[in-house]
Amino acid sequence: MNKTYRASLTLMLAPYLLGAVVLIGLPALLTLALSFFRYDGVSAPVWVGGFNYRVALANPVDVLFPISISNTLYFVVFAVPVRLLGALSLALWLNRRGQGVGLYRAAVYLPTIIPDVAYALIWMWVFNPLYGPLNLILNAIGLHTPGWLADAKYAKVVFVTMTAFQIGEGFVVLLAGLQNIPREYYASAAIDGGNAWQQFRHITLPLLAPWLFLLALRDTIFSSQNMFTANLIMTGGDPYYSTLFAPLLIYEEAFDRMRFGPGAAMTVLLGLVTAALIGLALSIVGNWGESDAD
Repeated sequence: MNKTYRASLTLMLAPYLLGAVVLIGLPALLTLALSFFRYDGVSAPVWVGGFNYRVALANPVDVLFPISISNTLYFVVFAVPVRLLGALSLALWLNRRGQGVGLYRAAVYLPTIIPDVAYALIWMWVFNPLYGPLNLILNAIGLHTPGWLADAKYAKVVFVTMTAFQIGEGFVVLLAGLQNIPREYYASAAIDGGNAWQQFRHITLPLLAPWLFLLALRDTIFSSQNMFTANLIMTGGDPYYSTLFAPLLIYEEAFDRMRFGPGAAMTVLLGLVTAALIGLALSIVGNWGESDAD
């Protein structure tokens, strides 16, 4: 029975594993190989060794890659905690029964399914400094009206803000985690005199820790790589490269300038930075979610 079960699992996972190898593994290996060549998409590739990496990291003329990595790290450091806190807060609030709760849950998930282009255009309108609703409201109550996407001091804040509303997936995961916590735990804590904060701190948070950690890893990868569409449409990396995130620079390097070698090298370096962030997270959280029983 055990062998049959394992065989059925292998058969069920085979298409996904094959897809992962073909669509992720092979392109990753090709990108790594291409990072050691000079290639423009027309002429034959020419081996250049580590030159493309030196261009990305040490060329005094081309300093855009370090700038893009700095902008990307800024975005990850601020966007990931905001997304996690938002998803957790809404999951705690909507983890109940009542009239309209289903509608609220759907509303939380709605921004996640809006196409990236449409979502970017919506936020361009919201943050438009002349006729955007946000500045109209700020002006009506006598507050400062920033230039937002036209101001290097505020432009990255716009991207952090807009991604904070795309928390539907994290919200669903945490809501499922909350509903898997036995109600008896809270009943016992209440009998012992535990208030709402103590129940959250000693029951909810520890039991949700593995879910939160997985979402943190997922959002780290998502935030470092998946802002390309909004970045291209809303600012194109401006003003003054303050919103030049790494995926946009890689796209421009490879497909605008037709320098696929440096573009591939930047992709590899971005992957290493993301892996370093994930490794740092793993070292901080230790053995969260592991079973004590061996």
